[in-house]
Amino acid sequence: MVIGSGSGSEIADAALRQGLRVAYVDRGPLGGTCANVGCIPTKMIIFPADMIMEMREARRLGVQAEVRAVDFVGIIERVRRHVEHERRQMEESLRHPPPSLGFYPAEGHFVDRYTLEASGRRIRADRIFIVAGARPTTPPIDGLDEAGYLDNASALQLRALPGSIAIVGGGYIACEFAHFFEAMGSEVTIVGRNRYLLPDEDREVSELLAAKLAERLRVVTGTEVVAVRREGDQRIAVGRDLASGQEREFRADHIMLAAGRTSNADVLQVANTGVEVDERGYIRVDEYLRTNVPRIWAFGDVIGRKMFKHVANREALYAWHNSQHDHMVAPNYWAAPHAVFTWPQVASVGLTEEAAKAQYRNVLVGTAHYTDVAKGIAMMEPDSFAKAVIDAESQRIVGFHVIGRYAPIVIQEVVQAMATGAGIDAISTAMHIHPALSEIVPRALSHLHPA
Repeated sequence: MVIGSGSGSEIADAALRQGLRVAYVDRGPLGGTCANVGCIPTKMIIFPADMIMEMREARRLGVQAEVRAVDFVGIIERVRRHVEHERRQMEESLRHPPPSLGFYPAEGHFVDRYTLEASGRRIRADRIFIVAGARPTTPPIDGLDEAGYLDNASALQLRALPGSIAIVGGGYIACEFAHFFEAMGSEVTIVGRNRYLLPDEDREVSELLAAKLAERLRVVTGTEVVAVRREGDQRIAVGRDLASGQEREFRADHIMLAAGRTSNADVLQVANTGVEVDERGYIRVDEYLRTNVPRIWAFGDVIGRKMFKHVANREALYAWHNSQHDHMVAPNYWAAPHAVFTWPQVASVGLTEEAAKAQYRNVLVGTAHYTDVAKGIAMMEPDSFAKAVIDAESQRIVGFHVIGRYAPIVIQEVVQAMATGAGIDAISTAMHIHPALSEIVPRALSHLHPA
């Protein structure tokens, strides 16, 4: 049994190829978070926002560009058409499934060990893969339901550009949507509970991102939204400063929640099958993605480890392998990268400087700004930078962080080096094209000094 059609489809396909009978359960929409309301549609809306920022910033290069109009409705409609097209293709493929596949398009819940109820039927399986994902967290904010709010899904269904929007949260969803809405023409306010935007990123990256976004929109951190009320067509969010206790009000046409994610394990009622969850509600798994119940595996957002699509896809390979072989293999998250497609872009792999100093005795760091290399000089981005974090004893890269244009591309060679266990020499001794932005990686490694 496979529960979830995102990266769970990898398991279902593998099982069908082996001639196994498969129960495929998904409450919809087919394709999971990434295809419907996550990485694919959000990057489709963010790319036009990037183009707008390119034109705004072209003047520093001596190019006078002007954005005469933005077709917000057209951009959203293009995304909606793409998502619906992809979903219809998946639905069509399941209208006439092979005899070995039973598809249950319904929300299921466990009623007993190895038994799930869905579509009014009880389904029992010898092996179960839980890939049920996560949903937006709804904080206990007074008056929120009455006032109404958006989340990452409903924001993609807007039929008109908000004149103003207040985003509750300071993580990657908040920062990406803030970039998008401001570029489209909305007045944007971010209200984050944590002192830092993107609090899991390296501190220097977080601080620069906050400063750059603050040039375009209002950034308020260290403030918890405790109440929301509606006045006419607007919403007023009441925020409490966590340091001083002082309250402030933020007025906007819409409130958007981007305050984290909650595992769907509770919807599945996994306790009825004996599967344990942690204190946050995410399913507990061991290093081989096994739950505490034999022959039940879980991976993806529902376990809350690295909540990115590329990680879930990789976990699917390991979960399937481990369900088939006595010799099991643990996924290695050491070199699992991620990116935040705000402006400027952020990309990271491994440990932050703070985390590395807590784990290793001697840590080296090296920073290179974009303008330290010829291509960066041409781009005129003096603030953007790359930062290397090194274990001095092994000379291994234990973390790398980039903030600036093309950050997800620039970081990839570091991901390869870390994934293969190579040291800094593997990068430093390799030729890098000149003049190319990739030169910033060996340049950062040449600036190492004790942290």
